[in-house]
Amino acid sequence: MRYLPKSPTDRDAMLKAIGVRSIDDLFAPIPAQYRLNRDLAIPRQMAESEIVDWFKQRAKENGEGYTSFLGAGAYSHYRPVVIDTLVQRGEFLTSYTPYQAEYAQGTLQAIFEFQTMVSELTGMDLANASMYDGSTGAAEAVMMAVRITGRHGAVIARTLHPEYREVIATYATHQGIPLTTVAYTDSGRLDLDGTVGALGPGAGTRNATPGAFRGPPHAPGDAADYAT
Repeated sequence: MRYLPKSPTDRDAMLKAIGVRSIDDLFAPIPAQYRLNRDLAIPRQMAESEIVDWFKQRAKENGEGYTSFLGAGAYSHYRPVVIDTLVQRGEFLTSYTPYQAEYAQGTLQAIFEFQTMVSELTGMDLANASMYDGSTGAAEAVMMAVRITGRHGAVIARTLHPEYREVIATYATHQGIPLTTVAYTDSGRLDLDGTVGALGPGAGTRNATPGAFRGPPHAPGDAADYAT
């Protein structure tokens, strides 16, 4: 809630209503030795621009000129400035609190726009929506690959986000799809020899990701030759 300070006239009216003449009279019951008669010894307030500059300077002290190995999906990336304008449109940005269903309205609108654009570009009467998030999308991809190829299992790269792998495992358990996990090399890249061995003749599909959770990104061609 926005802070609305009272004017001197407002304060006088409030003091009169409670039967005192001044702020000092209001606090008179408090013993004098416990009352502070000077300003607090704190620095002056800072303007918003000054606060932003202060934090920028502190951030430079922490990480200027260093490479981030934080991982876990956190990395430096380019974000076009037009995104801020788009996501703040009323269709996509809703003012509801997170526990209300309407909070998802912006996501649903974005999916609708995606479907509409795909239909217009392809000329098809229908277009499927994108998955709600990456983890369920990965699980759906595994089930689709098993269904289309007729195979009976899936090979998952350990470089895939651990939370994605947990969701895939949950789906696979109830679908009766056995999963095999392949490791990564010392360079952080997918172990292709291990992948080939895990696939084997007639073995399951594979699910790798070019945007790895850890290690360097995998080239799309790394595992593409084994995708059939």
